[in-house]
Amino acid sequence: MNLKSYLDLFELLEDDTSSREERRAFGLSNMLVKGKPIKQLLAWVRDNRAKLKKPLLSETFSSTLYSMTLLLSILVFVLGFFSGVGLLSYNGHEPVNVIYFIAMVVFLPLFTMTLTLFSMFRANSSQSMLVHISPAFWMEKILRLLPNKIKDNVKEVKINPLLSNWIVIKRSQIIALAFSFGLFFALLGVVATKDIAFAWSTTLSISPGTFHHFLHTLAFPWRDLYPSALPSVELIEQSQYFRLGDKLSEEMIQNASKLGEWWKFLAFATLFYAIVLRFMVYLLSRLGLNMAIKRSFLALDGAKRLLKDMNEPIISTHAPKNEQQFIQKNSAYAQSITVLDASYDSVQGWAIPKENLFVIADSMKVISPKIFDVGGGNSLDEDNEIIHLSHGEVLLYVKSWEPPTMDFIDYLESLSDNVDKIIVCPVGTQEDAYETDAREVNVWARKLSMLGSKKVWLKVC
Repeated sequence: MNLKSYLDLFELLEDDTSSREERRAFGLSNMLVKGKPIKQLLAWVRDNRAKLKKPLLSETFSSTLYSMTLLLSILVFVLGFFSGVGLLSYNGHEPVNVIYFIAMVVFLPLFTMTLTLFSMFRANSSQSMLVHISPAFWMEKILRLLPNKIKDNVKEVKINPLLSNWIVIKRSQIIALAFSFGLFFALLGVVATKDIAFAWSTTLSISPGTFHHFLHTLAFPWRDLYPSALPSVELIEQSQYFRLGDKLSEEMIQNASKLGEWWKFLAFATLFYAIVLRFMVYLLSRLGLNMAIKRSFLALDGAKRLLKDMNEPIISTHAPKNEQQFIQKNSAYAQSITVLDASYDSVQGWAIPKENLFVIADSMKVISPKIFDVGGGNSLDEDNEIIHLSHGEVLLYVKSWEPPTMDFIDYLESLSDNVDKIIVCPVGTQEDAYETDAREVNVWARKLSMLGSKKVWLKVC
């Protein structure tokens, strides 16, 4: 389940002309997902996706969204890279102040991730801060730059506000990750190509011991595994920088070779706070987006009606209880019944599609382990194979408004040689709830009486 499936369902429901009988037939043929509405909708989308016109709206929209995200990610990566280079610029006279880089790779990510988590909790609210950066808001501006054909397709998309908020959250994490990777590669590149002297300097009254305790706290994820990536108290003392004139202190100059060791701490801080934690928030945003898609599936216009038609039987009038079969001696056909049993060894339909047989059997509350469509477009060999598979009692549905043909009589004779009992059940149209007219049934009764088989029974009104 993804955004493409949501858009395919949206487009299918917009132009769906399927009948209730077709929907119920689909529900009966996919009983493994019964009671699982999302899986039912996804199965229906897969089964009907071929009806959609090319290019698919889901492909156009997803491709456009992907292209915009990729372009923004590349631009932000470049911005992050040059931001890192600027923060690490070293002119040979003054050391690089690590405070700036720590603020960029630790505090800024923590601040934005806190806002993101807050936005996740508020994503369901119409007053969410994300309303002003929702896809609907930006899409109108971005669409002006797109070709007319793509513009006409995409602008028709109606995305649930909840879903649009989560799309923004997820895409924002991707862009933030691109910026963080830019900073990280800038750090590696500058350290590898330049001899940098790192230092720390602040106007605040902070002692080296206090600063070491602060860094020790920040380094809790890796300090035990990589102790060398945590600056020692001695290194912190040696790298403290005071801007007093244009000259560095003699002590700092003497320990210049040690000041470059700061890069390990900066690298691990970038990896953990700017990349690892951000990736975890990204995974959380993916989970939230999937949950939003599930909710949006059911909120689409027509989705609930589709599920209702899939799962609720088409009711036809019938006796509420199984009555005893009886012989109507005064009818046109002696071997007749008025009420069907609850189950049969097999159910067959003469020139009736199999999916329709599921619906007919369901509406008449008849179950069977085997359901076959016979006659119609079947070849003689296919019908003979079904006869070979048949045994016991067979319920044979026929269209009441079509009189029996010689092909049907031939099939009925061959079937009766292989089974114990055959119930011929004329049915009407779905619009008439499969009810039959007495005159139509009498046509079948007269034809079956000419057959004279004791195994063949007729369901009458």
